[in-house]
Amino acid sequence: MPVDRTSKLIAIIDDDEAMQDSLGDLMDAAGLVARCFGSAEEFLASDLHTRAACLILYIRMPKMSGLQLQARLKEEECNIPIIFITAHGDARMRIRAMREGAVEFLAKPFDHHLLLKRVRAALDM
Repeated sequence: MPVDRTSKLIAIIDDDEAMQDSLGDLMDAAGLVARCFGSAEEFLASDLHTRAACLILYIRMPKMSGLQLQARLKEEECNIPIIFITAHGDARMRIRAMREGAVEFLAKPFDHHLLLKRVRAALDM
């Protein structure tokens, strides 16, 4: 599906298809435009990595982790607001992600209303 450069696209990057579906449905129900990716590499291979307005990014994925993708985007000067989600996060990981510019770091299970609030705030940045 082509995406208009002016639309506020949310990229959801998670290797768990059920989580992709759940988050995609949540964004759709909230009237937001989202596109799901199963890996950081898949996201980078798309042309959307330079156009997304916000990332919902799982931290632990095979090959390239969410933190590694965050670093890569920073190197490429793609300053996309990132909301990390994790089932296995710790304080060090959270501090690192936030220090590198993440706008939020949510542990699963997280409150969907809080996630939507953070996504909307990121889209307004």
